[in-house]
Order: sequence, then structure tokens, then C-alpha cells
Amino acid sequence: MTAPERGPWPVGEVDDKAGGKRTERERLADVLRERILAGELARDSRIDLDATAAEFGTSRTPVREACLVLAQEGLVRVAQRSGIIVIGVSAESTLENFTLMAALSGVAAQWAAQKITPRQLLRVRELHREIRIAAQAGEDVATLNWLFHREINRACGSTRLQGMLGDAGRMVPRRFFELFPEQVPCSVEDHELLVSALAKGDSVAARTVTEEHFRAAAELLSARLADTELGAPSG
Repeated sequence: MTAPERGPWPVGEVDDKAGGKRTERERLADVLRERILAGELARDSRIDLDATAAEFGTSRTPVREACLVLAQEGLVRVAQRSGIIVIGVSAESTLENFTLMAALSGVAAQWAAQKITPRQLLRVRELHREIRIAAQAGEDVATLNWLFHREINRACGSTRLQGMLGDAGRMVPRRFFELFPEQVPCSVEDHELLVSALAKGDSVAARTVTEEHFRAAAELLSARLADTELGAPSG
């Protein structure tokens, strides 16, 4: 994988080689998007182009271009006089995003249970084992989790579905386990059930486990964003 900072949710990319061709604008858009989705850039706060350019050692131009990308996604507002204003995401929109991810990932797991090859299943098992070991050691599991779900999504056999997952995943924070370390044990347990369903070819169980896996994540993140909104200064 060319971008180890990815994960855990954007797992629909089909061609890893694209990661090596990312522009400065795309890289900055990823970072700023992540900060907004994680609640680090609060609603109505202002993105200072000069300060952001200095932080990343670049010029104002790619920062502004990145902000225009985020404006198209509805995350910021570009105003002529007031600059770049964060619109942010609400707890409700976060639930909507995760609901989409749950539905799409559930279908991918369902199809994967019907089509997964012995080689792919072996790789899924290996990644699950690595995640369990890393979690027990208190190490970062985000990238391993990304690889785990990506392997399952690839096994579904639908490049169209993988593309849809990638689009939906961009609106979900990548540092989920960093934000919620207490979720790691639950995630490992969910993975255990999912691997078992795939091994048995149980498409119904694979879809159900996957959907619940994402729904639990949605509840945690939406609660965090709701708290952020309540704690934000008025005016």
C-alpha cells in the first residue's frame, strides 16, 4: 500500500498506484477534510490560508485549491470577505455517511462470502491475526484494519461497488481508532465473526456482522460530534 496513513474506512480504492500520483492540493484536502470530520476544525471557524500554507511548507495556491475541493463537498464555505469558513458535519450527517458505508460494506461482504477465493480468505485470516496481535500490544491498527476491509471488498468482485465505497469513505474520519481506542476490542471481535462467516460462505451473516460493525462506529462518532457542537461557543 502506498499510503500507510490511510484507514480505517476509505477502503474502496481499486488501484494502489494512484496513491503515488497525489497532488499537493489533494494531500492538503485530505488533511483538512480529516480535521473537519474529526471535529478538530469546529463549525464557523476560519481556515487561515497563510497559516495553513506555513504549516505545510507550501504556498497559498494549493491550500486555496484544497479548500475549493472541500467547498464542493459541502464542508466549507468560501466567502469573498470573510475567507474560508468551516461548515463542518453534524451528528446527523455523520450517521447518514456511516449508514451508507454500512449498507455498501454489507453488500460487499455478502458478495465476498459467495466469491472469495482460498487465497483471499487466507490473506483475510492473516490480517485478522495481525490486527489481534497489534491490538493486544496496544499498537496502531488503523492501517491493518484498512487492509482487512479492502481485501474483503476486493473479494466481492465488483469494481463499481469498490468505487462507491471509496467515495462514501472519504466523508468518514480515517483516525477512528485514535479517536476511540476503546472500540478496538469490539472491532477485533466483529472481525472474528466476519472471518468465520466468510469461511463458511454464509453471506447473510457476513452482511449482518459488517452492517452492525459500521453502525456501532456511527453511534460513537455522532455522539462525539454532538458533544463538540454543544460545547462550541455561540455567536
